[in-house]
Amino acid sequence: MPTILIVEDEPKMLRLLELNLTEEGYTTHTASNAETGLNTLRQEKIDLVVTDLKLPGMDGLEFLQAVKRTDARIPVIVMTAYGTVETAVEAMKAGASDYVLKPFSLEEMKLIVRKELDVHSLREENRSLREALGRRYEFKNIVARSPKMQEVLATVERVAPTNSTILLGGESGVGKDMIARALHQHSHRVSGPFVKINCTAIPENLLESELFGYEKGAFTGAVSSKPGKFELADKGTVFLDEIGDVPGTTQVKLLRVLQDREFERLGGTKTLKVDVRVVAATNQDLRAALEQGTFREDLYYRLNVVPINIPPLRERKADVPYLVDHFIERFVRESGKPIKGITPAAQKMLMEFHWPGNVRELENIIERAVALSAGDMLDVADIRLDLSPSRPGGADIAAFTMSPGGTTAFPPPGVTLEQYEDEIIKEALRRAGGNKSQAARLLGLSRNALRYRLAKMGLPDENES
Repeated sequence: MPTILIVEDEPKMLRLLELNLTEEGYTTHTASNAETGLNTLRQEKIDLVVTDLKLPGMDGLEFLQAVKRTDARIPVIVMTAYGTVETAVEAMKAGASDYVLKPFSLEEMKLIVRKELDVHSLREENRSLREALGRRYEFKNIVARSPKMQEVLATVERVAPTNSTILLGGESGVGKDMIARALHQHSHRVSGPFVKINCTAIPENLLESELFGYEKGAFTGAVSSKPGKFELADKGTVFLDEIGDVPGTTQVKLLRVLQDREFERLGGTKTLKVDVRVVAATNQDLRAALEQGTFREDLYYRLNVVPINIPPLRERKADVPYLVDHFIERFVRESGKPIKGITPAAQKMLMEFHWPGNVRELENIIERAVALSAGDMLDVADIRLDLSPSRPGGADIAAFTMSPGGTTAFPPPGVTLEQYEDEIIKEALRRAGGNKSQAARLLGLSRNALRYRLAKMGLPDENES
């Protein structure tokens, strides 16, 4: 409840106000003079002041002015028995929120106190909202000025102190690793370990032993026991990168860890318990994997407690100039080259690029430019963009392009990557004569994955002859 400071030199009135406002549920502090009142104000968090204008020593008007110098936001209600209109006006000009003329009823005082506290509460809420709207969220080593990335960082700040499981989504190269580390560094687990596991980099037959450890003799070559990544991450954070590539048998064990925070080592019988926070990341559409039956639905919902989707760089071009400056500064510092910045023409070139490789691609291009530049400014000649990107899996986009002569084509201005991919799928179907199995092979997709994409496009999945 709000805390009220009452300053009144008449003991009976002071006690009466104290008792009645306390009965209303407020916390009260009392003072018989202005000097004591100011000391209380410095030591306690006060939400409202009720003061008499006629006080010994420093009078009530001087006290009012001193309160406003201490904290102008605190509402002050003044009481006076010498209530000429001029006295009340003078108090209001000095910053009083309202005034009460003695004698007054206690109900009148309670009503005015309640009103001023409500107004004060609304003002504080509005001020907090304005500060939140105007605030720029910043995290070490993360460059994010665009509105979309500011939304991501605002979410990170809200959920980092919790133990909730996080699922990071986004294309390869958008910075999921950086966001995962920010979640750890701003959590109460910051003094614990941050253990990253790249589920794609570990062979399928070794992933289970890497995650959960193994006992001596569990398999050929297991000459001693070894703790897994979850044990090593106890009291910290486990970052499961590329979670969509985890095989089905391991998904079952992961589900148990997420539910009960317990598991057994490979070849062991002892149940181990761990206190870990799980952050997972994927560049796949896990809902499509659910449709295909390659990812467990119960595991998906255990991971997807707080989803954070990181937008691709092409959707947050406002970040490009700041990322460029950040990378130039870093690589200049590492190389010792006397490069001062980048020319407007080169900057324009970077702003107009599509960035299929996202922030990672931009970082590599700036590193290459700094390494090869002979001048003190990066220019267009130093920026060597990869103008013939390949699809994941190594298939060249030119294999599917509809451009005359089979040359590589990029999405025309105003066409999104998703729209462009839809056109490629339609072209593959045309070349396959409508045979979806053949079209899926042309695209390097599974039959179920193609059916899922067609459903998203609103195309019927008619039975093939």
